[in-house]
Amino acid sequence: MIDPVVLDGGDRRCVQLLIELRRLTLAVPPGAVIHLVATDPAAPLDLPAWCHLTGHTYLGPVDGTERPTYAMRTTAGGVPTDPARPWNPVR
Repeated sequence: MIDPVVLDGGDRRCVQLLIELRRLTLAVPPGAVIHLVATDPAAPLDLPAWCHLTGHTYLGPVDGTERPTYAMRTTAGGVPTDPARPWNPVR
């Protein structure tokens, strides 16, 4: 099994985290698991919604971590989004 790619969001807000996450999903191969470390209280809502929007798979919270961590799996052919506003699909 391949280790997940970790994006440590620290105390950044979800807006910045989604911008960084979008960039990361373009850099890793389809099927890669990403662990997003995020203390923003909106993360448990925003990440599943963003995965649904883009076609990536939300895997849920990661147990046994020191800080709140959420997992997702990238998919081939995800819905492209605006680089500066990754919550907006590109039409």
